[in-house]
Amino acid sequence: MANNPGAKKAARKIARRTEVNKARRSRVRTYLRKFEEAIASGDKGAAQAAFVVAQSELMRAVGRGVVHRNTGARKVARLHRQLKKSQISPTA
Repeated sequence: MANNPGAKKAARKIARRTEVNKARRSRVRTYLRKFEEAIASGDKGAAQAAFVVAQSELMRAVGRGVVHRNTGARKVARLHRQLKKSQISPTA
């Protein structure tokens, strides 16, 4: 446990930051889930809108340091690939 005042303050700051980051991460996951649901429903317009919002939230989390830059980029790329795959209609 922290013994000196500086260490105690650092522990308080870490606890506060952890709570904020949990909320931010949860928010990102919510928008990712909404995107998945839009893809599953087959509604191209909703999927496109959900993608834009999910991408924005992911990059916002990257900017805040909640998610690593490469992780954010990888997740956005995978979302985009899913979106493109869902919008290709079979031509047979």
